[in-house]
Amino acid sequence: MKATRLFTGPDGESHFEDIDIKLDPFDEGELRSGLIPATGILFRETKGSIDQTFHNAPRRQYVITLRGKGEIEVGDGTKRQFGPGDVMLAEDVTGRGHITRGVGRETRVSIFIPLK
Repeated sequence: MKATRLFTGPDGESHFEDIDIKLDPFDEGELRSGLIPATGILFRETKGSIDQTFHNAPRRQYVITLRGKGEIEVGDGTKRQFGPGDVMLAEDVTGRGHITRGVGRETRVSIFIPLK
């Protein structure tokens, strides 16, 4: 399963990395990952007009977009859009951080899963 990792590099800037979440056969017609320890779940709605300045992720967490779109910009100016079904592992808890923007007018609905 594909995901995007957002992390702080040795240069103190945030960067993207494409990662695979390993899925193993479980039952017929089913693949599952191993259990990932988490501390809870947070639901969030943001306006399509959101435009945040550079900030860090408050903790290591998965961010899964359910509805709408958001855009993340990292230190070198690279931008990626995240829409329904996209999974991001936010780990840039130090350094300059990233910029978050809304895309379009639709409210973005996402879930945050803080990791242990």
